[in-house]
Order: sequence, then C-alpha cells, then structure tokens
Amino acid sequence: MMRTREIWIYLCVAVLLLVGGAGVYIVQQNRFEMMEQAIRIASPEGELTGKLVLPKGSSVSSGKLGLVLFIHGDGPINASHDDGYKPLWERLASLGYASLSLDKRGIGGSAGHWLDQSIDDRVEEARAAIAWARKQPGIDPDRIGVWGASQAGWVIPKLADKEPLAFIILVSPAINWLRQGAYHTRQQMLKQGESEAEIAAEEAANNEVQQLLARKASYEDYLAAVKEDDPMTRERWTFVSKNYLSDAEQDLKQFRSPVLLLLGQQDIHVDWQETEQVYRKMILPGLLSVAVFPEAEHSMLSKKTADSSFRALMISLFAPRHITVPGYMNQIEDFLKELN
Repeated sequence: MMRTREIWIYLCVAVLLLVGGAGVYIVQQNRFEMMEQAIRIASPEGELTGKLVLPKGSSVSSGKLGLVLFIHGDGPINASHDDGYKPLWERLASLGYASLSLDKRGIGGSAGHWLDQSIDDRVEEARAAIAWARKQPGIDPDRIGVWGASQAGWVIPKLADKEPLAFIILVSPAINWLRQGAYHTRQQMLKQGESEAEIAAEEAANNEVQQLLARKASYEDYLAAVKEDDPMTRERWTFVSKNYLSDAEQDLKQFRSPVLLLLGQQDIHVDWQETEQVYRKMILPGLLSVAVFPEAEHSMLSKKTADSSFRALMISLFAPRHITVPGYMNQIEDFLKELN
C-alpha cells in the first residue's frame, strides 16, 4: 500500500499541475488578437494619454482603417476600462477597425481631473482625439465613428453637432440627468427591498439637493442641509453642479449618420424605455437601429453576472469574450458590416 507521505506528494503535484494549467488557460484566454499602442495627445487643458488599438499585423502606415473612438461613462476610467473593453477592441480589429480610447483626466498620464469637467469639456476632449486620429496616416478620416456608454449619451449628441461622425454606437444612454437620478434611486431601493415610505423620504431629500443646486449653493451649504451618511465629496458636488441640467433630447436632432442604440431591460441606472422612446422620436427612422436585450443590465452584462462579483470575476478570467450578454457584440459587428 502507498504510504501517507507518498499520497501527499502525489496530491500536491496534482494540485500544482491543476493550478498551473488553469494559469496557462487564463493567460491564453486573455491574449487578444490585436496590437495596443500607448499614445499621447496634446490639448489646451493638458496632455491626454490613452491607447490606439490596431488589427494584428497592421500599422498606422500600412492601410486605411476605420476608427472607433471610445467615450466613457461616469467614474475614474482608464483607457481600457480595466481591460473590459478588450474583447470589443478585438472584435473591431477583426473587422478592420482601429480603436482609440483615452484615460480620463487625472487617470493614467492624463492631465487634470475628470470631476472638474463639464459635458462640454468632454466634447472638446473628444474633438481633440478625433483631430489627432485624422492626422494618422493609417486612419481613414471619413470612417471615424464613436462608441459611448451611459454618461456619453450627453457627450456624443453635442459632439455630432461639431464633428462629421461616420457612425454612432450608444450603450445605455440616459436622456435627462435629473430623471435618470430619480429613476436609479427608486430602482436601487426597490431592489434592496425598501418600502414606498422609505423611497418617498429619499426622493424628498434628493429634491432638497436639487433646490440647492438650482440656487448655486456652496458645498458648505450642501453639507449643512443634507442628512446623508455618505454625502458627496466637494469634487463630486462641483461636478454635479456643472452637469445636473444635462438633457440630450434636443441634441439628438444633431445625429446625421447611422446610430446603433443598445439597451438592457434589466438596467436600474437608466430608464431604457424612456431612452428608446425619445431616440425614436428625435432621430430619423432611416438612421436609427435599436437592439434591446431582455437579460442585460446597464453595462451589457447579464443581471446574474452583474449581481455576482464572483461570477463576473470568473468569467473575466476564464471567458472574457463572453462577459457581455449574447448578441451584444454581434449587433455591433452587423451594424458596421452594413455600413461598409
């Protein structure tokens, strides 16, 4: 019979082989067929850093590629969104498109701070990126479009009024800043099992904050007035003060190129039904394509993935190309192929 010491040796070897095999598999799954280049773009507000992603084997001097400029949603987001963009970058590269994405201001090497920006500031930042892209010898200046998520829904319509975009892809954009906030508050509290009385109390508190914003109250006035356990930081208060009146409805009239709108029915951040209704009303039918995913939440993850950080981590490690709901990237691919 095998001795206990030998059994433990075999078990340890088996565990090491298993762990090593899993590590190799994870590395393979997170190796994407594309080339990433670090870039720097000058702007009046300071240098911007980011990534230019090209199809494997190409270069900025080897042919004319279409380009997708990525415009982030809210938060301190780096160029790759912590590698979350990479599966889509790879798919775009397979279609012959470059991707361009910047670190938000104050992230990576980008100068400034993203909380100091207005929506109009973000528009000008996107224009600087497009101007830079047009000068690259391998980029077709007539095939530059945008992909944007969430808060980009206020940036891109204004950008379309200033730049001749070849196409527009929008994921979970809101229409009105204040209505979006009210919708998210209600949906989040319902998800947490809060009562209607508790929701009403929170809505009343939020209305008080809106009144402070409307009369341009100072941050000290805000702190004195609110009874929140976790109030906004001074920087966040400044950011909200600059942007809380944002409303995309009238700006949607500026869309003069094909638009793909991607929405999730499980979105608790944005009222997807309002967004779809307003987009259909304001954009010419011949320009607009809409895809609604029943299982998707705000970030195009399935609800069960979004609600489980462990599940999301496992998928991102072992199957990153399947982190989003089925059909999401196919819709983008079909949209771009039809353009061509």
